[in-house]
Amino acid sequence: MLADVARSLVVKVTAGLDAPERCAQAFTVAATAVAAGVDVSLWLTGESAWFALPGRAAEFSLPHSAPLRDLLDAVLAGGRVTLCTQCAARREITEVDVLSGVRIAGAALFVEESLAEGAQALVY
Repeated sequence: MLADVARSLVVKVTAGLDAPERCAQAFTVAATAVAAGVDVSLWLTGESAWFALPGRAAEFSLPHSAPLRDLLDAVLAGGRVTLCTQCAARREITEVDVLSGVRIAGAALFVEESLAEGAQALVY
């Protein structure tokens, strides 16, 4: 029965500065779900991989959108943030480069989280 199953949300964001509205939507949904008490896992892939680095989210600006840095901080405080292994490697980003609390993991963990009982996955 669904009411007895803990719900979780896995948000995969592929967009960054190349598609700012889509990027902001993903971070907004993830942060809103954290605020609602949902177990949230935010995956940074593609161009959003850069937001795993210190200072990068602060450089993002979109009119009528919450600051990306605030949204990312909310998810880091109450959920999980993962940087895609391949995306990190293509950008020469390592574990020593990323913000505190950001882990680097691959597709196997994304699939595991997405297919967990009670999970809902969204891709932006």
